[in-house]
Amino acid sequence: MNKIKFNIKQLVRQNVQGLKPYSSARDEYVSDGSTMIFLDANENPYENGVNRYPDPQQRSLKTVLADQKEVAVENILLGNGSDEVLDLLFRAFCEPKVDNVITLPPTYGMYKVLANINNINEKEVLLTRDFEPNIQEILKAIDLNTKIIFLCSPNNPTGNSFSVENITKILETFNGLVVIDEAYIDFSSKESWLKKINKYPNLIVTQTLSKAYGLAGIRLGVCYGSKDVISVLNKIKAPYNVNELTQQRALERVLNQDQVDLEVSKILKERNNLINIISNIPFISTIYQSDANFILVKVDDADMRYKQLLEKGIVIRNRSTQPLCENTLRFTVGTPAENKRLIEILKQL
Repeated sequence: MNKIKFNIKQLVRQNVQGLKPYSSARDEYVSDGSTMIFLDANENPYENGVNRYPDPQQRSLKTVLADQKEVAVENILLGNGSDEVLDLLFRAFCEPKVDNVITLPPTYGMYKVLANINNINEKEVLLTRDFEPNIQEILKAIDLNTKIIFLCSPNNPTGNSFSVENITKILETFNGLVVIDEAYIDFSSKESWLKKINKYPNLIVTQTLSKAYGLAGIRLGVCYGSKDVISVLNKIKAPYNVNELTQQRALERVLNQDQVDLEVSKILKERNNLINIISNIPFISTIYQSDANFILVKVDDADMRYKQLLEKGIVIRNRSTQPLCENTLRFTVGTPAENKRLIEILKQL
């Protein structure tokens, strides 16, 4: 049962509440498909495929996503990568030098970067040793100026999904926004929290087309939330934040869901195979559970092993500088040929 008394008007920055967003030419006239002569936006009239401004609300793409994810179009905001979406949340709801957010290291590093850029105090509450939210310490850290709690699940760099019980506890006791970053959800057997956005008005779910959809190069992030939350974010986003080429390529890809599913299944098969084989590598002491397209492992000497792999032509991430991640390396799951080469080199070291 939801115990909180959530009021979005108490969270939105005062200057944003009274903000009148910029109205672009493509906001004032939305094409219905009729043949029209467009002389409203001072564009170059000679057609080349991208001489017109893109749809500022990305309607075609949102319609497909809404159907696939079983949410309303009004519950979706698209951004120039998830990083823009996260930045918009800071700018809409966090007053500089006043408010704070809570993050749970080890986690995605951009939360800290964006907090610093927006001059927002970041309170860090370390995960437990089994990489779960420390509920007792999180509740202690919350004060009257805490606006957002960021939960990365499946988590980066650890790879695990947080328990439903822990996330539910946070959602039902915190009056601010709970952002669940699901960048890796397509690789997990766990159910997305998208199905709960109508139950919890303070829940925001972010996803991306960079991972499972293989579109990291076009930069497209997706934010799902209540109509009220999305409405606030739409007030402050740039008018044409998602360009025409990105919209076209993203639409093409999401309409080819069968191919995406096939690639995900191949990655999951390779992930399991990789885990089974490297479990016999002597200098790897721990392989952490993964619901993502990567594997975190603990080794004897991460700095040394990282350099050895570089010398053999393989680039991985050394995560040893992160809290609770002493002597750990992170392997992204590659193609069968790439994984085979990784295994060969690991056996040689």
